Amino acid sequence: MTHTTPVKHTGRRTATRRWGRFALHYLEMVVAMFVGMFALGLLWSAAGMSPSYAHDPELAYLLMAFDMSAGMAVWMRVRGHAWAPILEMCGAMFVPVVPLFPLLWLGLIDGMALMVAAHVAMFPLMLAAMLRRRDEYAH
Repeated sequence: MTHTTPVKHTGRRTATRRWGRFALHYLEMVVAMFVGMFALGLLWSAAGMSPSYAHDPELAYLLMAFDMSAGMAVWMRVRGHAWAPILEMCGAMFVPVVPLFPLLWLGLIDGMALMVAAHVAMFPLMLAAMLRRRDEYAH
């Protein structure tokens, strides 16, 4: 009679689980970002403050970046994160406009292009902030 013991792949399973948690946190950040954007956007609209990308692109973007940051910051605090990673994640909402605002002011892009480019940039910037603290986000 041949007896084989099962081979445990706990290392691979643990790594997969950690990357799964990391991916889940990223998804949670995207959802929190949109919840903040929509909830606070409704609040701003109700208060009569709704800047447009056509007429007030800087204010429109900064207000939206604040709204997204607020959503993420609240959820990260609920999840027990310290302020440093929260501020890094929120920074990913604002950093894209550093090179984009001058392009807007020079007339090389319009408000809609600013918004699209900033949104395209913020997702990899969020990922970079998370990879910097990969162990924290994988737990």
